[in-house]
Amino acid sequence: MGSIFETVMLICFGLSWPLNVIKAYKARTAKGTSLPFLLLIITGYIGGITAKVITNQINYVLVVYLVNLVIVLVNLAVYIRNVALDRKIVYNAAHQMV
Repeated sequence: MGSIFETVMLICFGLSWPLNVIKAYKARTAKGTSLPFLLLIITGYIGGITAKVITNQINYVLVVYLVNLVIVLVNLAVYIRNVALDRKIVYNAAHQMV
């Protein structure tokens, strides 16, 4: 029964990540995105996955952890892209002033 509630929590929490990825991708800026927060979430998912493996609780909940982790890693990739876009804008603005 505990696994069902854990899965519900992970699904509810995990549904927000694809929306966040789409929003960040369309925004084309890293402003408003927290790298420490993303890293904290990734660490949490890795901890949850590790706990499932160590305790030999290999079940559908582990799959939900893995899917959420992948989505947050995509979010991290979008963040890295957006930081590069932000730097490019600053670089171009600085060189137009000269």
